Amino acid sequence: MKLTQPRWTGPLPTKLVVGIATLGPVGMKLPAPGTWGSAAGLLYFCLFFLPLGLAPTLLLSAVAVYLAVAFCGEAEIRMKRKDPGQVILDEFVVMPLCFLGWRLVAATGWPHWVIFLAGFGLFRFYDILKPLGISRLQDWPGGWGVVVDDVAAALAACATLHLGAWLWTFR
Repeated sequence: MKLTQPRWTGPLPTKLVVGIATLGPVGMKLPAPGTWGSAAGLLYFCLFFLPLGLAPTLLLSAVAVYLAVAFCGEAEIRMKRKDPGQVILDEFVVMPLCFLGWRLVAATGWPHWVIFLAGFGLFRFYDILKPLGISRLQDWPGGWGVVVDDVAAALAACATLHLGAWLWTFR
């Protein structure tokens, strides 16, 4: 199966497409937009995903990732730039993936705020440095390349968070 850029966003007005992809003024006006998009994503997680279990989080995140692929890819076309820094919907929608199974981490005794701050920091680390082959995912076509590297960074952050919690139990 060949991945292609979803085209259903094509008829939408540019202002709407770019506004959604940049989270409005968050991506367009603030310094370090990826960090602000991730912070907004952490708030998104806390408000909507915190009480959910694994299956609903994965299902809702899959829908959000697909929507982000469509809007981020279309924003690339409209802005005439590959993965523009102002496009931060990708960071926003993947933040819940950083915290898959977060209650297992909390069972180690870590306060929730520590877990959320650590997950946020780990995500920014993996998103910025793109180790472990994450950088190669940016070569995927259209919005897929914009979003999939962030999915990988979020899953790497999640795995690192769980590894840290597991190691913590042996202290």
